Amino acid sequence: MSGLFITMEGTDGAGKTTQLSLLKDYLNKKGFNVVLVREPGGTNIGEKIRSIILDIENKEMNCMTEALLYASSRAQLVNQVIVPELKNGSVVICDRFVDSSIVYQGIARNIGMDIVKKINNIATGGLIPDITFFLDLPPNKAIERKKEQKELDRLESEKDYFYKKVYEGYKILIDKNSERIKVIDALQTIDEIHKNIINHLEKIFF
Repeated sequence: MSGLFITMEGTDGAGKTTQLSLLKDYLNKKGFNVVLVREPGGTNIGEKIRSIILDIENKEMNCMTEALLYASSRAQLVNQVIVPELKNGSVVICDRFVDSSIVYQGIARNIGMDIVKKINNIATGGLIPDITFFLDLPPNKAIERKKEQKELDRLESEKDYFYKKVYEGYKILIDKNSERIKVIDALQTIDEIHKNIINHLEKIFF
């Protein structure tokens, strides 16, 4: 595949949406065909799965059910959008990918990292991002920002200790994948975060 696969990770409230938009605009101006997708979702089937996962009324959802739903949405996205676009030479930017499942379901939900990796290896055909940006927002700041939201979905409604486990999980994952995952301080200004992301990309790819 001749394209470039970029993913962005971080706890809720880290500012991923803003940075994804800025990155897409930057790469478009560079002349690249850029495809921006999100997880779960990104396809008609995936968006329906997303609504089930995030529905606040589905509090009884089993942890393995949750993990398999994420993997199902991901399988559809990889096969319908990501792989075809990469083969066409596009830059695909994905809001979350397998790393999120390893952290949220594998570590925070205690399913186990290896089990979640195996599930998602089947779902994605072993697809790995070329580079991943982790927007590093300390748990206390993430919790503060979450409290400012008017409506919370099922995942956002989790207890504070869950988000602390998620953050710790990301740190474990980063230690194991330090070459691929680039840590960006999410407490910087929006412009500073964007500049750091661009600097990493230009050093490695452009």
